[in-house]
Amino acid sequence: MKKTWLKSAVISAAIAACLSVSNAYAGDLKDKTVAFIPKLTGNAFFESANVGAQKYSKKVGYTVEYMGSPNASVADEVNVINQAVARGVDAICISSVDATGLNKALADAMKDGVTVVTWDSDVGEDCRTLMVSQGTPDILGKMLVDMSVDALQKRGVDPKKKAVKYCWHYSQATVADQNSWQKEGEKFIKANYPNWVNVAPDNYYSEQDAEKAVSIGASVLEANPDIDLIICNDSTALPGQLTAAQNKGLNKSKVTITGFASPMSIKNFAKSDIIEEWGLWDCGVQGAIGTYLGAYLAAGNEVKVGDEIDLPEIGKIKVMPNDSLVPGSKTGAKNNGVVLLPERLVFTKDNVDNYNF
Repeated sequence: MKKTWLKSAVISAAIAACLSVSNAYAGDLKDKTVAFIPKLTGNAFFESANVGAQKYSKKVGYTVEYMGSPNASVADEVNVINQAVARGVDAICISSVDATGLNKALADAMKDGVTVVTWDSDVGEDCRTLMVSQGTPDILGKMLVDMSVDALQKRGVDPKKKAVKYCWHYSQATVADQNSWQKEGEKFIKANYPNWVNVAPDNYYSEQDAEKAVSIGASVLEANPDIDLIICNDSTALPGQLTAAQNKGLNKSKVTITGFASPMSIKNFAKSDIIEEWGLWDCGVQGAIGTYLGAYLAAGNEVKVGDEIDLPEIGKIKVMPNDSLVPGSKTGAKNNGVVLLPERLVFTKDNVDNYNF
């Protein structure tokens, strides 16, 4: 994997220390290798994203190496980043387990000439080029509440009148994407459903550990036997919470549980009437876009805010400023910003069979 790199920084002074731009011949992706790094391996969401990335890379002509750890920890992800750099990859496409914990390792990788793209969960905007986001925090926070409202109504609960008792169960407060959705969801609830009562303002966290998600899920139900709604904005917490409800003999007529997870990981719960609806986005497409952008920028292509990138078989995506995700964030003059997935999906037992990820 031969590389040539631009040695002088040409982005804004605020982020010049971290961000460098590769100078390979523009458009030539065929000799590029991208390390695709999940928060953890073995999770249905991340495995499905890898399937999408692998299929797409083979069609387009670059190489994807799936590298990760079964543990969702900063230390493990730093080790994987260092391994990827040592193997000589051209780009890293990573979903971060922590908003700031990977910054130094990724900044060092960029100084070594490796292009860094994030997907699903971001790092410091000065230590990556583009972020492939599933949606802005306000879009996804509202989506979680909208699914909650719809499911409550379907079991006869009036969300405008009842003092709905609810809580959030997800991975941990340091995960940038999930935390931002929870905050925006809370804002939306306060503005539109001021009668709702958050029974656990400090939230429940299960650290993206499948066994812990079940035990924490059981704790939620034990501590709040009359809870109406549990929002799980995490693909490990949701199946864990549903398993805890099922173990307790509860179904969707007794408690509303919703959140984000792949359709196949929740399908059996839906068919068993444990859950009414849940959502996500096509993580395979997200993996495809993220790895393509890694190869695309590593090949010397340059983009700036407002540009559109035409991806083969996917279509055009637009580069947006970083503050579209985090207010106040700065954006470099080139090769820095955010792109959004084109759509998000809501699943039920009636449509889940239409999806295979």
